[in-house]
Amino acid sequence: MEINGYTKLAAVVANPIKHSLSPFIHNLAFDHVDENGVYLAFETPETELGSVIGSIKTLDMYGVNLSMPYKEAAVPYMDELSEVAKLTGAINTIVNQDGKLFGTSTDGAGFFKSLKNFKVKGSTITVIGAGGAARSIIAEAAVQGAGQITVYNRTYKPELFSDYPGNIVFKPLSDLTELTGDLLVNTTSLGMDGVSLPIPMDLQLPKDMLVADVIYQPIETPLLTYAKSQGNPTVNGLGMLLYQAAESFKLWTGQEMPTDMILKKLEEKIYG
Repeated sequence: MEINGYTKLAAVVANPIKHSLSPFIHNLAFDHVDENGVYLAFETPETELGSVIGSIKTLDMYGVNLSMPYKEAAVPYMDELSEVAKLTGAINTIVNQDGKLFGTSTDGAGFFKSLKNFKVKGSTITVIGAGGAARSIIAEAAVQGAGQITVYNRTYKPELFSDYPGNIVFKPLSDLTELTGDLLVNTTSLGMDGVSLPIPMDLQLPKDMLVADVIYQPIETPLLTYAKSQGNPTVNGLGMLLYQAAESFKLWTGQEMPTDMILKKLEEKIYG
């Protein structure tokens, strides 16, 4: 697409961020749907975060994505927050709504979109970890009406979810001796080394439980390999990366991201 005087800007803001796949994803989408936009990566020092966010209005940008360490730091600059953002106290997407900045997190919504036909409402979900990715997924599940969410973490901090709606149970990771329910999600980095398991090696998985990992490199973590050996369906984190971007893209442009096409391109780029 030709860049001209009408081209509109979006970006990802973080530090570091030069490794990000977001420009690859969004620029493919802009081109495919004939949207006159371009997406860049801004590696921003902490002292300049406020001025960069102010530039969203000044430059009439679509908005920006945020990654570490700015998902929480950007919240005070917003004019309005989504329900999920209010629960988590963090945002990954800013939308310029006619000069008003709307902050939300698309991580949880993107994660559940990546599960395709999984029905969140009334489901029983087990989450390993309580970091940023976990909080986004748990908040989205709670807002969508999950029946029960059980969170296992190395440090026992149930106050993290005291304001969340629904039935959320917080337990220390050492208590993970059996599993029930519809979905198991690993939100920790365990498995990124291709060796570590976030669950005990002899843990029996319920039949038909969907097992998901937010990690996408390696393509199949030890958890997913273990789940497949028991006959369970599995999903890695590449879909979450894509669909959280698709949620942001739609908020900015009103258009659907061509996710099927971009997923193939992503797989080729990352896995060869």
